[in-house]
Amino acid sequence: MPRQLSRRSALLGLAALGSEALAGCTSPSGGPAHRSASPGLPSGQSPTLPETGPPSPRPMPSTTVTAATGTVVVPGSPVRVVTLDTAELDSAITLGISPVGAARAPADRGLPGYWPASWLTKIASVGTVGNPDPARIAALTPQLILGNQTRDGAHYDTLSRIAPTVLTQTTGYPWKADFQLHAQALGRQEQAAAVVAAYGRHVAQASQAIAEAGSAGKRVSIVRFVEGSPNVRLYGRQNFIGTLLADLGLGRPDPQNVDQFDVEVPPDQIAKADGDLLLYSTYGDPAKAGTAAVLASGGWQALGAVKAHRAFPVDDQLWFEGIGYTGANLVLAELQRFLGG
Repeated sequence: MPRQLSRRSALLGLAALGSEALAGCTSPSGGPAHRSASPGLPSGQSPTLPETGPPSPRPMPSTTVTAATGTVVVPGSPVRVVTLDTAELDSAITLGISPVGAARAPADRGLPGYWPASWLTKIASVGTVGNPDPARIAALTPQLILGNQTRDGAHYDTLSRIAPTVLTQTTGYPWKADFQLHAQALGRQEQAAAVVAAYGRHVAQASQAIAEAGSAGKRVSIVRFVEGSPNVRLYGRQNFIGTLLADLGLGRPDPQNVDQFDVEVPPDQIAKADGDLLLYSTYGDPAKAGTAAVLASGGWQALGAVKAHRAFPVDDQLWFEGIGYTGANLVLAELQRFLGG
């Protein structure tokens, strides 16, 4: 198995990309960063938690954005922001805004752990993804609510009466375009441009390292066990992880090399999960997801990747919920490690 590398070490390794890729390596208190300080920020732009008290008495000009629901007028440079899904959370913190409230994934105990715990404890819970609590949100007096129509289209009327609500059409696959809408709503387009540029440099550096290690074009299998599902989820190309693998020019096993979100297979068809490198995780309770049973099965043990010791567990909250540029930079660093770069 590849040598375990802390996320802090991985982020320090990004320093070769330029100072802007690691400008956020200080904690909110100014001390050493947590293992997962936000990469990809422009030089001098720290992701430290901003003030989340009452906004400045000097109002900034409002802006109009075009969201999935139509045009939305947003107050200029909002700081009291509520995020309703993990992509919106990543966008906000990457751009230097600590939400006053956020929704967590239903099967998770808390928000994605690739962010420092000391930061997350300052973010109030507003329910779960797809089931936000309007009363909790209203009590936070937000200036802006960020979400997506897939999860919260049915709640839009209620949410928009609390604060301007900007929903993207969906989440996951179009995460780069969604980030631009989030940046526009937050009034942080300049910071967003620097984040995108730093990510591009990281992709180039990681691709070169992977190629030099002889792993270019390797077929990477992405497998997720999901609580409550009798099937195993094999990820296709149209999702967050699929875009990262494509950015690196990596191949996919034939069953996953499809223009769709995923392909679900019963455990007795686990042979379809094979690849040169197999990465898997569990969403929710492993017992309820059937993870242990599949890993112990003869079918799993017969996979080429397993027999070659090229099957590794990954952090579900990062790889499948870290939908944004900070999550992406961390995943790229882990992929480079897995592929010997």
